[in-house]
Amino acid sequence: MARKTNFGFEKRQKDLKKKEKRDAKAEKKRVKAESGEPEGAEGEAADGDDADDDDADDAESETA
Repeated sequence: MARKTNFGFEKRQKDLKKKEKRDAKAEKKRVKAESGEPEGAEGEAADGDDADDDDADDAESETA
């Protein structure tokens, strides 16, 4: 006979993990705010915006 799964326990564990992650993110944000760094400074270069700027420069040189 198969065991009955304990969905309440699984849900509670999932919620605890979510809460821990959310608290860690809030703590990181709080520390960053105290140090005076701007919020968006961490991931600006990683977004790939630089590649878009190069394309715009190429378009300007073609029209000139």
